[in-house]
Amino acid sequence: MLLTSLASLCVLAAVAFAVPAQEKRIHHQAQLSDHAHDDKDGYKYDHEAFLGKEEAKTFDQLTPEESKEKLSKIVDRIDTDKDGYVSHSELHYWIKHRQRRYIQDNVNKHWSDYDKNQDGKISWMEYKNTTYGYYLDEEFDDVDDKATYKAMLTRDERRFKMADRDRDGIATREEFTAFLHPEEFDYMRDVVVQETIEDIDKNGDGKINLHEYIGDMYTPEDGESEPEWVATEKKHFAEFRDTNQDGYLDANEVAQWVLPGEVDHADNEAKHLIHETDMDKDGRLTLSELLDKMDFIRISTITDYGGMKVEEHDEL
Repeated sequence: MLLTSLASLCVLAAVAFAVPAQEKRIHHQAQLSDHAHDDKDGYKYDHEAFLGKEEAKTFDQLTPEESKEKLSKIVDRIDTDKDGYVSHSELHYWIKHRQRRYIQDNVNKHWSDYDKNQDGKISWMEYKNTTYGYYLDEEFDDVDDKATYKAMLTRDERRFKMADRDRDGIATREEFTAFLHPEEFDYMRDVVVQETIEDIDKNGDGKINLHEYIGDMYTPEDGESEPEWVATEKKHFAEFRDTNQDGYLDANEVAQWVLPGEVDHADNEAKHLIHETDMDKDGRLTLSELLDKMDFIRISTITDYGGMKVEEHDEL
């Protein structure tokens, strides 16, 4: 977004810094990535399942020797019974652990930026003033697309109020976690669904048609043939997503799509990792097998979101 002044650049930076893009936009939870899960075309599914592109680059810059050393340390951490193998249950537990740690670290990273009076809580006014600041008084007049910023403010306030369970206008650490990661909290279910519909529903009729559903994931280039996975998604829309067969996804259908409570994504990822790396098909992994699949493993969830940080105090 182009802004007309240096001051406008400042507010853009403030908004962007305040809540990362992946938290402003609730991603679909039906699969771990919006890329087709087709390993013959690379490992983008696993690569972007939990990794941001910048974080993934961190590990890409390691030498092969450094990668092997760090992976060996991680495998030793995952192998809790020290039998020399990584079982499905150990891998599943590790992935869940890393998900929890990622959320905790993300909240910690933002906490001090908003808790200005350092009272261990974040009020709506603290968040609003830190994020939007000067432009609240100016009604975003110096911003080219002020309607977008007003909509962002309205959306932030709605999500903050939903996360604020006791309605006192102040977020505890748990409530702030629900604000940043609403998909992790059952009581935030409605706002997750609402934001998803708002993001995808381009004609504003309050529901999602097939064109909007596909358009959120894929925009064809001139002369580009449609990938096979798009046809698969169209079939999924018709046969699985649109349960009442009316040609649209309503709020209930969107909820089943983006927040399917019975799906354990960590379990699915653990099974997928074992399937791709278990060369002798004994249902468990050795360090040797993992090292043989280094290109695959280094982009997966078990490598700590690409950062490969192994800390002794990070207890399982």
